[in-house]
Amino acid sequence: MPRVPAPSFATSAFDALTSLGHYAQSYVDPGLRIGVTGLARSGKTVFTTALVHNLVQNAALPAFRASHEGRIRRGRLAAQPDDAVPRFAYEDNLRMLAEDRLWPASTSRVSELRIDIDYERGRDAWRSGPASLHLDIVDYPGEWLLDLALLDQDFRDWSREVLDGAARADRAPLAERFLAALAAIDPEGEPDEPAIAGLSAAFKDYLVALRAGPEAVATTPPGRFLMPGDLEGSPALTFAPLRLAPGKSPRPGSLGALMERRFEAYRHHVVRPFFREHFQRIDRQIVLVDVLAAIDGGPAALAELERALDRVLLAFRSGRNTLISRLFAPRTERVLFAATKADHVHQTSHARLEAVLRLLVDRALKRGEAAGAKVGTVALASVRATQETLVHEDGQRLAAVAGVPEAGEIVDGEVFDGIARAAIFPGELPERAAAILDGAVTPGSLRFPRFRPPEQKLDPGGRAPRLPHIRLDRAIEFLIGDRLA
Repeated sequence: MPRVPAPSFATSAFDALTSLGHYAQSYVDPGLRIGVTGLARSGKTVFTTALVHNLVQNAALPAFRASHEGRIRRGRLAAQPDDAVPRFAYEDNLRMLAEDRLWPASTSRVSELRIDIDYERGRDAWRSGPASLHLDIVDYPGEWLLDLALLDQDFRDWSREVLDGAARADRAPLAERFLAALAAIDPEGEPDEPAIAGLSAAFKDYLVALRAGPEAVATTPPGRFLMPGDLEGSPALTFAPLRLAPGKSPRPGSLGALMERRFEAYRHHVVRPFFREHFQRIDRQIVLVDVLAAIDGGPAALAELERALDRVLLAFRSGRNTLISRLFAPRTERVLFAATKADHVHQTSHARLEAVLRLLVDRALKRGEAAGAKVGTVALASVRATQETLVHEDGQRLAAVAGVPEAGEIVDGEVFDGIARAAIFPGELPERAAAILDGAVTPGSLRFPRFRPPEQKLDPGGRAPRLPHIRLDRAIEFLIGDRLA
């Protein structure tokens, strides 16, 4: 893929000075920035809420070494570190989970929260005694992460990539209206705002249709087309890819030139500020993925998910930070890919679920590990909504999960009311991950209804118990364990 010209000297110098300021601040006031993102419906908000809850409640977390050794003195919410960034609505989300038994709304913007962790250094540390760590948690939509690829593309490259994707057999039906609108556009003609608005709307509808697919991911930027916020209706979000004549730029003053200018405006006003103000400051990253939905969607959904995961890790400047690299090219040191909703299958399938995820990101993992980054995978449930049980079906004892399906969920023709508890056999994942990618699971054959959050019974003192989870402690250890050694 041809690469666009490097950023200007002024832009690079500004980024370097920004990094220098962040480094100087972290040297005086030690901290760690954790990025939390994921693909659509992967449970980003739930993960962040559960992470904060377990740390501030000083919950027993056996796989988190500092907790297991009793070295965590306390975790507490601290003042918002960045005045211009919305605070993550931890208390509201926790209330929805614990009291209302509802899942919080999905992430649609960047938000942030700081936790101060007081702890005792481990016996292996070069010095002993008490210490503190500022943990800044940055929650942001995965679609914005995919947008970073646009920094290495120009309008022609991006248009070609999008239109090649729209021509694929699995996407062509979804792109039919958009391609019909595109056929009526002359890139060399005069700008026509109603025609541009109509084409852009058709393109956005195509992106929405991609996101609604079984893999729950749209790998085609721009991500802000799906969640425009205060940019709704702006020129920077009113453009679309075009079929451009090979070998030459659009005529100045033409419709194609206007579209190209708006594409560049999107990169300048949307993508680069996100990169500079948030992404390049992240030290550790977790990427949440709804692998089960893709498995149930079949090989095409898994292939699309693999492309998305590969693109996600390419966005990171993976590798271990040195003093020089932190000043001028800060890189994410650790990346954890997490297959969420592990509570939707029996524990006998958890290792198989993680194996599928690891296979999906294998090529990206090799790139990250070769560059010095530590990259891991885990199957987890940030908030466990089910318990394991056995059911009898056709004379067989089957490993099942039991919980309260949400109102309106349907399994084998039964419609649930959101009140009754049910034991459901979700199906078994094949032992070989490669077999799943090859189509060993018939699309739609698995049973993965949405369950309500678990009921929280108050203790004698009127306090709600800590939210149950599966392997959240393992994720915490990977992300911050070494900094509390």
